[in-house]
Amino acid sequence: MSKKELKTNAMRILDRAGIPYTYQTYECDEFTDGVHVATGLGLPVAQVYKTLVAVGKTGQHYVFVIPVAEEIDFKKAARSVGEKSLEMLHLKDLTKVTGYVRGGCTSIGMKKQFPTVIQKDAQGLDHIYISGGKLGMQLCLSPMDLQKVTGASFADVTAKEDTK
Repeated sequence: MSKKELKTNAMRILDRAGIPYTYQTYECDEFTDGVHVATGLGLPVAQVYKTLVAVGKTGQHYVFVIPVAEEIDFKKAARSVGEKSLEMLHLKDLTKVTGYVRGGCTSIGMKKQFPTVIQKDAQGLDHIYISGGKLGMQLCLSPMDLQKVTGASFADVTAKEDTK
């Protein structure tokens, strides 16, 4: 397969924006959770991020990019986007709303650019891994470049155990 054939919409957007990235592909016929993808590719789990799409009480869609091993805290996430409450977008609506399938969803190049929040811990990392826009592909790029290309903000939106 030539490099041209491997280009996803997300990769074309990064290329047009002049944002450096690398990518890895892996065999994947159906959804696999991000922790398994990370370990299978030998990537540090703490640097592999998943893309979640939520719907606010207002009907607005929001995108959250969080570490694969963590869960979203809906109260924190709602506060970060100025909503009273949020719920996950129903899986049956994912492709219709974003243009992506489960496991291949990325915050870059959705059908419409939704307000996007990246978990603030990413700011301390040189690079993170995100879905490349199709099953079986991971992109590696700087969190700051992801912020730039998606217009995202950084906020604490994950559920954390109380360490007191």
